[in-house]
Parts: sequence; structure tokens; C-alpha cells
Amino acid sequence: MANVIFFCFKNLWIFLHKIRNHSMIEKILHIEAVDPVELFGVNNSNLEILKNTFSKLKIISRGHELKLMGDEELISEFEIKFFQILEYFEKYNTLTNENIFDILNTKPVTEEHTDDSAHDSDVIVFGNSGKPIKARTVNQHKLVKACYKNDMVFAMGPAGTGKTYTAIALAVRALKNREVKRIILSRPAVEAGENLGFLPGDLKEKIDPYLQPLYDALNDMIPAKKLESYIEEGIIQVAPLAFMRGRTLDNAFVILDEAQNTTLLQMKMFLTRMGMNSKFVINGDVTQIDLPKVSDSGLVQSLRILENIEGIKVVELDGRDIVRHKLVKAIVKAFDKHTH
Repeated sequence: MANVIFFCFKNLWIFLHKIRNHSMIEKILHIEAVDPVELFGVNNSNLEILKNTFSKLKIISRGHELKLMGDEELISEFEIKFFQILEYFEKYNTLTNENIFDILNTKPVTEEHTDDSAHDSDVIVFGNSGKPIKARTVNQHKLVKACYKNDMVFAMGPAGTGKTYTAIALAVRALKNREVKRIILSRPAVEAGENLGFLPGDLKEKIDPYLQPLYDALNDMIPAKKLESYIEEGIIQVAPLAFMRGRTLDNAFVILDEAQNTTLLQMKMFLTRMGMNSKFVINGDVTQIDLPKVSDSGLVQSLRILENIEGIKVVELDGRDIVRHKLVKAIVKAFDKHTH
């Protein structure tokens, strides 16, 4: 009798063990869109919160992979919370322990732990460290609205009015919202009194100094490693205007900077690159034309040619929109008086 009871208990234990093992699984989550070091925090502090919360799971971080071992239902629960955390980080470019606790405790994901100005509906995109980037002047607001309503926008104004910065913020927003698949930034390699041939290095090294203002804006809005990945994969392309020839730019947010230094043929070439589901923003300052003749500017001529075409909007910015050092406004005003 004792042997029978022992045999029954043994079979029951084996059966329960099999059921338990059946619900135990192993799963790998791939973290491609963000830098794991930034996501998991200093000394893996964010990851430790997840491990403590899901203590019954074995969680191992290896580069861009997160290995999970444990109960299937618990892993599913972890995935839901983890992707909420990932979504928050992708949107705001910042993630604190408090943010993670809020998400894990099923509170709605809000902006309460970001900068107070993040509540403002005028935020275009959240830059690095959760910095809200938004239109700061009346005409910058007009530029943002024009880009939402039109597929091609000309932003005209002096240096420091935020033309390039605002346009790039709109492009990053469109990419994050999956409205476009890539961002293409370009400008003519023309500068006053300088020549590419006299610069050291290969072609890329010669051109990069001309494109640096575009890189500067991108570095404010996208974490360094993610930006590097985007550039390597061609999701973000920064190139001189000459490299646009022969291309059709579909599903893209395209920005031409310093457009006043293009010829009419260059402008025609660029504008006709427009493909399906694309937005074009053309930035220019007609007071800083570096071509041999001011009358050669393709931007000035294009504005006359394209006047009154539906879907094309021109936004004028002026000295009131300058958001650099207060002296810049005074300098621009003084030069305007001198040239008129």
C-alpha cells in the first residue's frame, strides 16, 4: 500500500513539474531604436527597477538584446510595460526612475515629470534630455502651421530667426511620428570668398564644414548614437545640393538651407526632386547672397515664378524673430539701415 501511495505522489509531482516547465519560456527582446546605455540608466539603475519589479523573471541585458526567462504570462506583462517605457523614452528623449515607477504602477504616461513648458501644445519635438523644442515667435508659429498645411514652404528671413532649427525640429517630429521614412538636409557649397579646393581632406571633409549648422541642430534633438545610426542607415542624409541631381525623394522631409546661394537651374533641379508623400522646406536670406551677382540668386527668381501656386507657402521672418544673443538683433538692424 505504501508503495502505491509513493508511486501516485511521484507521478503527481512529475505531472506538476511538467506543467510548471511547460509555462516557463525564454524570450529575447531586441532594442534597436534607442541606445541601451541611455535607456537602462547610469549603472543600470532603470534596469534594476525592472528586475526588482519582475523579481520572478530572470532578466539579462546584452547589448541591444534583453533576454527574459520565466513564466509566459509574466513575460507578456513585462513586455507591455517595457514597450510603454520604450515609447516614453523615444518621445521625450529622457527617462528617470520616477517615470518608470509611474508606468509600472499603471499611471497614465504624462509629461508631469518633464519641463513645465512640455505641457504647451506648441511643442514640436522633445530634444535631448527631454528639452521641449517649440516655436518661440509669432512668425515661427506661422512657419510651423504652414508646414502642417502645405507640402512646400519657403522660409525667408535674416540670420538667427530660427528658420533652419524650426524646420529640422519639424522634420525630426515627422520621422518620429512615422509620417516620413527619412530626412534629407542639403545646402549649396557656396561661401563668401572661399573655395572648396583650398580646404584640406577628401570630398566629405571638404563639404562637412558647410553642413555643420545642420549637424548642430540634429545633435540637439537626437541622441548621438542614434543619430550616428540614422546617418549610417541613410535614414538621415546630409549632403550638398549637387548630390540631389537625378534623385526622386519619396516619403521624405527635405530641407534646403542657404537657398539664396543657388542658381535658378539649381533651384529648378532641387524643387523637381519632390516625390510622393514628401515635404519640402526651403530656407533663405536674400540679404546674404554670396553668388557673384545678387541677381543670379535662384531663390529670388523662384519666388516670383512660383507665386500663387496652391500648396506652396512663403513665410517671412524678420528681426523680431531673432532668438540668438540680444546683440544680433541690433547688428541686423544696423546693417539693414546701412544697405537701404
